[in-house]
Amino acid sequence: MLHLTTGRVGCLLSKQAVVALTSSGARMSSHGHHEVSDSVDMSQPMYWDRLDTPLPDRPWKDVLDSTDKSLKQKEKGPWTALSKEEKIALYRLKFNHTYPEMKRPSHEWKTVIGGMFIFFGITGLVVFWQCHYVYPPQPHTFGEEWQAKQIQRMLDMRINPIEGFSAQWDYKNKQWK
Repeated sequence: MLHLTTGRVGCLLSKQAVVALTSSGARMSSHGHHEVSDSVDMSQPMYWDRLDTPLPDRPWKDVLDSTDKSLKQKEKGPWTALSKEEKIALYRLKFNHTYPEMKRPSHEWKTVIGGMFIFFGITGLVVFWQCHYVYPPQPHTFGEEWQAKQIQRMLDMRINPIEGFSAQWDYKNKQWK
């Protein structure tokens, strides 16, 4: 009777624990903070450097300081009055990279090739270790002496004399045809 009662109490406690842990308040407080992690709002304009999309949705630099603001005011006037450095600075306000900078090859291939060499090296070491410590020694039947005796035995027994092994042997001259 006591066993039945403790079973019922345990069942009730476990049901209450499941309900308590599945409530949103318990989940939020279990992480120690009440904020949800930041996620990127894909409905907002974003900046990216891509060769196939020459004009991103928003400029590279959103927040302008006083020098950038004065440069933007100067931009509204004639462009002949701007120096080369000012034109480059205006371009860098809108874009992070130029097309030649985007087309510049990366050195990622070195990492890939290095990773492949490391993988092949470790694999070679594993195979070498297995050859010495895991695989049994080579059977004596693989030796040249044993194979020569086996060939002679097959010839003496005239194994498959019409189209097979013995058909290639000249029994009168004791040599291969």
